[in-house]
Amino acid sequence: MTDADDNASEPRRPAADPAGEQPLLGRTIAVTAARRSSEQRTLLERRGASVLHAPAMRMIPIAEDELVREATGRTLAAPADIMVLTTAAGVRWWLQVCEEWGLADDLLELMGRIPLYSRGPKTTGAIRAAGLREHASAASEASPELLEMLLERGVSGLTVCVQVQGAGSGWNPMSVLLDGLRAAGAEVIEVPVYRWELPEDLDALDDLVRTIARAGVDGVTFTAAPAVIAVLERAGAMGIHDDLLDALNGPVAALCVGPVTAAPLIERGVAFTAPDRMRLGSLMRHTTEVVAERTAPIIVAGHELSVCAAAVLVDGLPVEVSPAQLALMRALSRRPGACVSRADLLAALPGDGADPHAVETSMGRLRRALGAPDMVSTVVKRGYRLNI
Repeated sequence: MTDADDNASEPRRPAADPAGEQPLLGRTIAVTAARRSSEQRTLLERRGASVLHAPAMRMIPIAEDELVREATGRTLAAPADIMVLTTAAGVRWWLQVCEEWGLADDLLELMGRIPLYSRGPKTTGAIRAAGLREHASAASEASPELLEMLLERGVSGLTVCVQVQGAGSGWNPMSVLLDGLRAAGAEVIEVPVYRWELPEDLDALDDLVRTIARAGVDGVTFTAAPAVIAVLERAGAMGIHDDLLDALNGPVAALCVGPVTAAPLIERGVAFTAPDRMRLGSLMRHTTEVVAERTAPIIVAGHELSVCAAAVLVDGLPVEVSPAQLALMRALSRRPGACVSRADLLAALPGDGADPHAVETSMGRLRRALGAPDMVSTVVKRGYRLNI
């Protein structure tokens, strides 16, 4: 479910923090989630971040999905000998839509007499809320452990119903489990309790992808593998796939809720980080810690200086800088204390200007904006450096 009030065209500015603690002040975070995006925005903004959001995927309503109804019919008709349930929301939605279809009693009766394997605590909670009991639960909340348990039980010749996450997106995080069951001789019925497609507003997503690819954000959060795939595919369609990978392997932190979500990045050799627990709250705390650490201030001429993707902070406070001045600061901060040539600084300026005086003009304005001119030193006939 997407949030109707989300607008990706402009970053939302941080809300006031009564505690005065805003570790993400001046930082910009991209959010790609379709579900619970408003919750992410609120938590990040409370920490001082500016948030850019565009849903990378949209979810097909389960009641309108003929694939779900057909798979449910097969599960009841076979009937399934074992059922693997992987998401709490999926359990609830499946039972709800079966109620609308007049199949809920039949499904609950089947679930009450066959072994139910749960992917983790949240799924187990949904199973018990439905008046059922799980046969076993994966402590790791991961497919390989579920597969190991099922193979140990033995599945040859049995029909196994598997609740599939995000089917139809071009990325199936359950492939290891599904392939392993089939290789062991099981007949597998996939029930895509929700299905993903690209969002209707591709322009908003494309704008967000461009911003990430040019390192216009300090971090990007992913809560589903299909969203990662969508961002990568849109970058490819726009001809900026390599730029996107360079950004994610460089100044932009790729922040994933867990390793399943990160799998498409792992396949492409992209660096990512994830919290210890696959929960949204844990991801938000992890995002705060990682981004704050990556943009930690350095001491320049006795002042604390933080250079972020879209802002500069001096002694913890944002200073107003133009895109050109920000570009100069980003170039200087990549090599603190080292001389950066005028040619390199000119190349860093927005546009295709060739006038070397543009660097001097922008540098003079930057020094005034910083309020501490001695933070940037001139290296005669060579360039400029941060005075650390």
